[in-house]
Amino acid sequence: MIPRRRFRLRLGSRTLVLGERTLVMGVLNVTPDSFSDGGLYLDSQAAVAHAFAMEGAGADLIDIGAESTRPGALAVPAAEQIVHLLPVLKELRGVLRIPISVDTRSAEVAEAAADGGAQILNDVSALRAEPELAKVAARRRLALILMHMRGTPATMQRGPFARDATRDVVTSLRRAVSAARAAGVSKDRILLDPGFGFGKRHAQNFELLARLPELARLGFPIVIGPSRKSSIGVAQLGKAAAAGKQQVPLVNERLWGTAAAVTAAILGGAHIVRVHDIAEMVQVARVADAVLAGI
Repeated sequence: MIPRRRFRLRLGSRTLVLGERTLVMGVLNVTPDSFSDGGLYLDSQAAVAHAFAMEGAGADLIDIGAESTRPGALAVPAAEQIVHLLPVLKELRGVLRIPISVDTRSAEVAEAAADGGAQILNDVSALRAEPELAKVAARRRLALILMHMRGTPATMQRGPFARDATRDVVTSLRRAVSAARAAGVSKDRILLDPGFGFGKRHAQNFELLARLPELARLGFPIVIGPSRKSSIGVAQLGKAAAAGKQQVPLVNERLWGTAAAVTAAILGGAHIVRVHDIAEMVQVARVADAVLAGI
């Protein structure tokens, strides 16, 4: 456990102070096939209602995605993503009081998201899919989350996996930061995500949590999204899972495991936790923050 460094994240409408307390980012998937809530919010009115519900439950930010990045998922054309995103952004703009992030690897979608009022881009490929996305972030003055992932969603769990996952994450994200800075993204608009569940063995995800302070040394705010991931379910079962004696809990049965992972992430230095269960994780974050305050 380490003292968490404070940052000021510049957005178009405001500046967020990161590190005084943990910020909770709500996940909103307007997709038919996301691993946790695919299809639930494909209808724009259902998505808008859920965004307001998350805000009411205590979310500090909303992250909207129109392309599933679950293991095995195929890429979704930019035009299709935009069709699902824009009606939701239009309804939320100027009404939702918290900042909106858009989860995309596409520069074209990023441009449309900026037009729709998004203030943050969340790129799970850390600019490997479309380096031009960094230029959009720079020109439109958007914050940029760079997340580590080996391969693509379609291939990331096939391996080969890194021998040292933490070293791989730090090296890759350092390279992504350099690319973003070269494209003109200011340092105070960059955040890093180690990519819990993206191209790692189950055990490596927890190694990343334990070694999160090594990522913090890069000098940027940390975002992490362990919510409901399969590794959480495997860890909840322990030896039973390793022996294949019990089925891994379904996504909606991973709340307490997620709470443990979120706590560990916060104590390791995370500034923003990306989650599905807002009310519960807000409480988890408050208690973990109280522990940090006692350092």
